[in-house]
Amino acid sequence: MLTKAEIKAYLHRLGLSDIEPPTLSYLFRLHRAHVERIPWQTVDIFAGNPAPIDPRHSVQLIMSGRSGYCFHLNGAFSTLLRSLGYKVNWHRAGVQPLGESPRVNGFHLGLTVILQNDLQEEEVWIVDAGLGDMPYEPVPLSPGVYRQGAYTYGVAESEVAKRGWRLVHDPQSVFVGVDVEAAIVNDINAFVPNHEHYSKSPESPWIHTFLVRHRHESGGNELRGCIWSKREADRIQKVELQTEAEWLDALGDVFGERLVAYDKSERHAIWLKTRRLHEEWKRAREAAQ
Repeated sequence: MLTKAEIKAYLHRLGLSDIEPPTLSYLFRLHRAHVERIPWQTVDIFAGNPAPIDPRHSVQLIMSGRSGYCFHLNGAFSTLLRSLGYKVNWHRAGVQPLGESPRVNGFHLGLTVILQNDLQEEEVWIVDAGLGDMPYEPVPLSPGVYRQGAYTYGVAESEVAKRGWRLVHDPQSVFVGVDVEAAIVNDINAFVPNHEHYSKSPESPWIHTFLVRHRHESGGNELRGCIWSKREADRIQKVELQTEAEWLDALGDVFGERLVAYDKSERHAIWLKTRRLHEEWKRAREAAQ
């Protein structure tokens, strides 16, 4: 649990000030602020500087102006929520990329929050600050279709997790959906082997992928290498960032990612690696055409 001072420091990072009772409306404000102001990113893994996923360490990342990916973001956010009085559960989950099958492999940390409604009945909400471009607000754990700004999500029974559920992503997005187990996980160590794989394995998709994502009310942004994708409503615009200055400006001004853990020479090295891999990707794409 966080101290009152730590809660206030976390809320300050979110652009919020007052500590409020754990209501549904406050949960919505917290969620929106988190996914807008704290991006999902592979920066530290890409830079060879992966951060541990212990929730206390993840909270310190957030409060020091840094970020992370699902284990860090959902680990930290769940710690904040619990400290504010919310009942939060962790779940094993798995993201389904385009062209692949649904799975629950523990490579994603899923969250649910249980609240009482006005009739004193329990309601379960899907909360996720660790997916980058979904969702903008909590989604009820109830089958249906849910529109949030430019994005349409679905909730359905999972076909690969008994008694579990599936959060279906928007049709224009970069992955298909997320399947989540109903069983509750109480120890972050259950996810450490997968974090180690993502952080250090040559087979990790993130070691050679510079990727930053965040949501906002009407759309979202993604920076993959040197390609900045801007989504507003149902329109996606792609811009190639040509210079280090453009790239750093977009990181800081659009995503709030200012690479605060790195000095000038380290930031330059990250840019050079990003640009080199971007040029290799362009050549491979041209050769395939």
